[in-house]
Amino acid sequence: MMRINLLLLMGLVLSALYLVNLQYDSRRLYAELDRAQNQARRLATENERLQLERRTQATSMRVEKLAKSQLHMRAATPAVTAYVAYPAPVQAQASSTTTAQTFVQGRLP
Repeated sequence: MMRINLLLLMGLVLSALYLVNLQYDSRRLYAELDRAQNQARRLATENERLQLERRTQATSMRVEKLAKSQLHMRAATPAVTAYVAYPAPVQAQASSTTTAQTFVQGRLP
């Protein structure tokens, strides 16, 4: 009878230790889940902020202002527009060297 009592006591202690370990793991996993959810919320907020900042940076007024101030660009008007006439195409010749020469000079055969 003593052996059975010791065996039952040993089983009770082992199951109690297992239960404590299980509760500890459960609490640890819940804390980890909570940290991950907080980080996800923080990242979502930062993503929204960055999207807003990107939209703000890309407004046409800001781009035009930067183009004028940093790149010294100006709006195209007919007074400053230079029109370039494309020369008449040259007749293709039988020799491939002349074709290559006209291509190098910037004209298409």
